[in-house]
Amino acid sequence: MPELPEVETTVRGLAAVLESKRIAEVEPRRADLRRAIPADLRQRLTGATASGLGRRAKYGLIHTDRGDTLIFHLGMSGRWRIDPDTIGAHDHLLIATEEGRRLALNDPRRFGSLDLVATDALDAWPAFRALGPEPLGSGFTAAYLRAALAGRQAPIKAMLLDQRIVAGLGNIYVCEALNISGIAPTRAAGRIGAARLARLVEAVRETLLAAIAAGGSTLRDYARPDGELGYFSKQFRAYGREGLACPCGGTIVRRVDSGRSTFHCRACQR
Repeated sequence: MPELPEVETTVRGLAAVLESKRIAEVEPRRADLRRAIPADLRQRLTGATASGLGRRAKYGLIHTDRGDTLIFHLGMSGRWRIDPDTIGAHDHLLIATEEGRRLALNDPRRFGSLDLVATDALDAWPAFRALGPEPLGSGFTAAYLRAALAGRQAPIKAMLLDQRIVAGLGNIYVCEALNISGIAPTRAAGRIGAARLARLVEAVRETLLAAIAAGGSTLRDYARPDGELGYFSKQFRAYGREGLACPCGGTIVRRVDSGRSTFHCRACQR
């Protein structure tokens, strides 16, 4: 599933084509993805100008000058294609600008979603209402994390994946950040000291920024809107490296927690 860096990379790619442009055509090519596509999507977007693009957690946002925001989630296999040569069976939404540029939302598995919400009501939208702070934002600090995790006996990895604690983190980048910070994924979250939490916050930001700079990770179906593949996977320290060397000299091992693979090093992560 595309995680925060992949969504951020996607939003930046779309902004280069769509931001400040008038939307000339909108064509939903099916009635639903994971859930129903708004029936009035075409009416509310056609003729509007994309006033800005953004991201919240793993959702992409396309704001318009009409006070609406198109919210997209890429699900397991979704990606936007810019100026595709042909339109295929899995291109489920087409957007064209007055300049003649075309965007196609491609989602073979149809686990993604499209929603249209009043921009001034975004914070109250059900999927956003309970989200924690953005990991790259000013609200995600060691002090915040210490307060949020106080008394929690659940493993730190599970807490970082809890979107109510911090928004947008996924399995890949949590494994990487925990390896960088030297924290075992199974350690009780409330028993991690302030200094180590400060290093963890730094590692989360370091990992996400490096992944965004690399265009995300190429796993399964993900590609950037321009068709290029992200290459952060070449920089993985832990994720997917079972049996290989950790930078500390130890060996990366794999375990399964709640159906997810966890990659870590017993030598340096404690």
